[in-house]
Amino acid sequence: MESEPSTRLKRNPALNLGLRHLGFLYQLEAVEAVKELPYAALFHEQGLGKTKIAIDLALEWLKADAVDTVVFVTKRSLIQNWQDEIKAHSYLHPTVLDQNHSGNFFALNSPSPVFLVHYEVFRTEQRRLRLFAKTRRVGIILDEAQKIKNPDSDLARAFHAVAPAMKRRIIMTGTPVANRPYDIWSLIYFLDQGESLGPDFEAFKNGLDLANDLWANEKRRNAFEDELGELFDRIGSFAVRETKLTAGIQLPDKRIENVAVEMSPRQQALYEEYRTELGASIVVGDQQTLDDAEESLKRLLRLVQVASNPLLVDEAYTEIPGKFARLRELVMQAVDARSKIIVWTSFVKNADWLHGRLAEFGAVKVHGGVEISDRNDAISAFKGDPSVKVLVATPGAAKEGLTLTVANHAVFYDRSFSLDDYLQAQDRIHRISQTDTCFIWNLISSASIDEWVDSLLAAKRLSAQLGQADISKEEYRRLANYDFGKMIREILGLEL
Repeated sequence: MESEPSTRLKRNPALNLGLRHLGFLYQLEAVEAVKELPYAALFHEQGLGKTKIAIDLALEWLKADAVDTVVFVTKRSLIQNWQDEIKAHSYLHPTVLDQNHSGNFFALNSPSPVFLVHYEVFRTEQRRLRLFAKTRRVGIILDEAQKIKNPDSDLARAFHAVAPAMKRRIIMTGTPVANRPYDIWSLIYFLDQGESLGPDFEAFKNGLDLANDLWANEKRRNAFEDELGELFDRIGSFAVRETKLTAGIQLPDKRIENVAVEMSPRQQALYEEYRTELGASIVVGDQQTLDDAEESLKRLLRLVQVASNPLLVDEAYTEIPGKFARLRELVMQAVDARSKIIVWTSFVKNADWLHGRLAEFGAVKVHGGVEISDRNDAISAFKGDPSVKVLVATPGAAKEGLTLTVANHAVFYDRSFSLDDYLQAQDRIHRISQTDTCFIWNLISSASIDEWVDSLLAAKRLSAQLGQADISKEEYRRLANYDFGKMIREILGLEL
């Protein structure tokens, strides 16, 4: 049971709680649907302006005196973006909490009605924020809430512990079940402490595991499909979701094409060595060494890396990887069409290499090894400098919260096993304010693990659509394909 705080914040009478701009109809409807609920999930598809919904919701809470204070939580790399969005859509001036703990102490004792903090700072300040919630009625909004998907992580535990002290709780993500269906449990537990999906994560996980062996077990397959098909009904009383189709947003077409390429001779030989010999002889730091990849997950990673760019594992590799020539053609095609283009890769070292190789197009880069201020500068240059035609980025650093509709072309030089990475990254360009047809190319090394990744992501995409109630169970069963489970056994040389 929620208790009233011992003191209430006396709001500054000059505080302007008005909107700068009205939202789209579906955004206004989302605010209306959840503004009086103690907790809610905003699961609108990426690119539909959840940030605007969150800001409008915060204003509604404050105007109605439902809360004294709103705390927005986002990723560290998106703090500046949120500051810009809050300024663009309201007259609020958020107080930013950061690694300066003494500064945070004074900030939390100020009359500010709106705070902005990234996840890691929230975790380190969780004790202070729990005390803060005893003196104010706090509404908390988690942006990109999949950050707390692992219930065993220190981060998720911190948010689960703090949740009951918060007067209002909102989670936001466009991909609530994109990677593994059971990832949604921790997000919902933050809201209702296990009321809708149960308090036992392991029990929930067992029924919603998109496992490699489902292709061989019809009974388990049917049970998985039944449970997945009922998932959204269990949270439907407080979950709101719109897709670009259901929201009535008339976006340009998004055309996705797989582009097959052949590996270079040395690349192909190294790939086969990892695949059949469970390791390979490579050079690291001028030293010849045997890279043992007998462990399955490591071998899968190595195969993805070699199919992308052998330089990621072998410093002696001197050939141009098979994908690069085709990539350059696609970049030229975009530039000739007077567009800009994003090149996505899962690997920091690859991003650096591609950034150098594409320097003639004024390429800039964004990845985890680049300082936040430099990332912001790179994004600004990509958006505003006509000479900057290419952004090379890793999904981990740039897949969320950014509107990059200055480009309408994107190439995935390689892809990880995460559907969330893939969907979030491609929709940096396919979102509100895009006016041109979007072209998405996936570079796939022929007869390689890239083909399995494509099959796996397709299966994850379909299961996400069912779990999010975007399609019916009948449609899912008509389209479902579990062959990725057989493909991975063949790649690893295991018996079926």
